[in-house]
Amino acid sequence: MSIFVDANTRVIVQGMTGRAGTFYTDQAVRYGSTYVGGVRPGKGGTRHLDMPMFNTVAEAMTETGANASLVIVPAPHAAEAMIEAIEAGIGVIVCVTERVPQHDMSRVKAALEGTDCVLIGPNSQGILTPEQCKIGVMPTRNAQPGSVGIASRSASLTSEILAQFSKAGMGQSTTVGIGGDTLHGVDFVECLKRFRDDAETEAVVLIGEIGGRSEEDAAEYLRSVDYGKPVIALVVGRHAPKGRRMGHAGTLSVLGGDSAQEKIANLRNAGVFIADNADDVVASVLQAQARAKAS
Repeated sequence: MSIFVDANTRVIVQGMTGRAGTFYTDQAVRYGSTYVGGVRPGKGGTRHLDMPMFNTVAEAMTETGANASLVIVPAPHAAEAMIEAIEAGIGVIVCVTERVPQHDMSRVKAALEGTDCVLIGPNSQGILTPEQCKIGVMPTRNAQPGSVGIASRSASLTSEILAQFSKAGMGQSTTVGIGGDTLHGVDFVECLKRFRDDAETEAVVLIGEIGGRSEEDAAEYLRSVDYGKPVIALVVGRHAPKGRRMGHAGTLSVLGGDSAQEKIANLRNAGVFIADNADDVVASVLQAQARAKAS
């Protein structure tokens, strides 16, 4: 099984005719994902990458049966694209666009309220269920199917740790890049809930960092339930100067959230097994699973 996407996911691309849209759509199709069309106003009735183009998301859904969308448009237009997909009723939206203004994202968050739509991103590496579906820009070379679920705030660390798992012969059920911005869609808590209900996910890895409250919310959730599966976390930024932005807006600790050390303490107190650095994540998962079987 998997979470959010699987072999039955049918993807449209908002912004497919741009350079990045063309490149990543082609990659995903070559990987074996089911992409069924693109959306760009004024391009309806044409074809791109041998797929039909539509003027609106609603038209694309009606004609193709799409249930997911990749938003890969410039930041000034990303909010409108996400809101259009939400209002059309698409099931999963993945937005990889960086630097979407927070004011725009507040409108997107408002549009999501009361809907069943799942938003991943923005500023997300995307989502990957190995050998079934890729939406976004996540590398697939080192991915393989398996039982480790990954949810991450960091794109670069995701790629590194995914490669380590595959090298160790430990495949992944689904890898989710929740996005690095302060305001975004699904968070660690929603991923944890989905992985908990996924019978094939046997362990969950959270890759966190300074800034925001994603890790604190995850710890609070895990304290409130009998999760039943080992959860392992890597939180980076222990040596980052306080109040300094490290790479993107979501890591600006002055905007809220504890330090890396405090986040680690919160997660540890919630029963999470902590990996000290990126090189220790695979070993930490194995130790956590052995401990769970012994208890």
